[in-house]
Amino acid sequence: MTTSMNQLAAAVGQLLWVGFPGHELPDELRARIGAGEVGGVILFRRNLADLAQVRALCATLHAAAPRTAPLLLSVDQEGGRVQRLRAPATEWPPMLSLGTRLAAAGSDATRRAAVLELAEQVGLAIGREVAAAGFDVDFAPVLDVHTNEANPVIGDRSFARDADAVAQLAGRFAAGLAVAGVISCGKHFPGHGDTHLDSHLALPRVDHPLERLRRVELYPFAQLASLPTLMTAHVVFSAVDPDVPATLSSRVLTDLLRGELGYRGLIVSDDLEMKAIADHYGVEDAVVRGLLAGCDAFLLCHQADLQRRAHAALLAAAERDARVRTRVLESAARHAALKASHFAARAVPDAAVIGSPAHLALARTLGEPIDASSAWTA
Repeated sequence: MTTSMNQLAAAVGQLLWVGFPGHELPDELRARIGAGEVGGVILFRRNLADLAQVRALCATLHAAAPRTAPLLLSVDQEGGRVQRLRAPATEWPPMLSLGTRLAAAGSDATRRAAVLELAEQVGLAIGREVAAAGFDVDFAPVLDVHTNEANPVIGDRSFARDADAVAQLAGRFAAGLAVAGVISCGKHFPGHGDTHLDSHLALPRVDHPLERLRRVELYPFAQLASLPTLMTAHVVFSAVDPDVPATLSSRVLTDLLRGELGYRGLIVSDDLEMKAIADHYGVEDAVVRGLLAGCDAFLLCHQADLQRRAHAALLAAAERDARVRTRVLESAARHAALKASHFAARAVPDAAVIGSPAHLALARTLGEPIDASSAWTA
């Protein structure tokens, strides 16, 4: 069976998840969405004025997409420093609060079970508010392990300082998102927790041996390989691929993640406009390299020109190279399967859940000081 030019262009479009400035959908982007040249949209604080505007914008975005290729609307709602929805939505303490509670519980099985239940309830509450606002994907949970106090970009975004605790807590958080009907995205594979540079600003390296990576950085990803999506790290992991950041490395994404860890979900790149990629690769090179390495979706969060160039580059490469064409169609099929499953069950909760008294009380509970000698329960 052959693939027509229009089908190939539409398939390429599904691979691009984009952002834009302002509180309203630009006409130019509306046209690209309608033409099937966009698979997903990410919103930031710059796009959000108030809850009514957010819900209206999400509805407008969903309505702009062809019925045969609906949009996945995404947001970073982790808690702590990274939560785009703010008051009157519930504002959450950093997720490291959960790891601190789990550590304080020690070997007390009852207390540990209560902390894990709290993690799931927090994920459920965040998921309900995200879904009520109109989003489909929450770029959470963070699966990075907090092993470096000097890390400029992760820190208390991590669930814990211990890899097993991260896996347990993040797994329960993701389960809560799933109950709320929100697609979770574990990040940042293969682990951004022990870097000294911020990949928004530079290209970090992690030089631990593979044995350490499997024991610490990779462990949460291995335990949560059933998550529907994972986000890559723009970080060089020298023990796996000393030359290329994970986002562009087939050794990392195909051999390690798909092969060794058996991951079958959707692999999403971190923003290709971050300096770790932008300062070393052009967008045209990055999207083709990333696709061949194993990425299924590419975040381009700011510039419309770069988004158009990425689409043109992928389409041109797919037309001339059978390997690229095969990967485009493979990734587009993963998008189609995820969207079919999600939209078949999607239900938007009433806006009253956003900042509800129950959620505000839960956030206060999470932020309460911890007495390691107390019999704290959720």
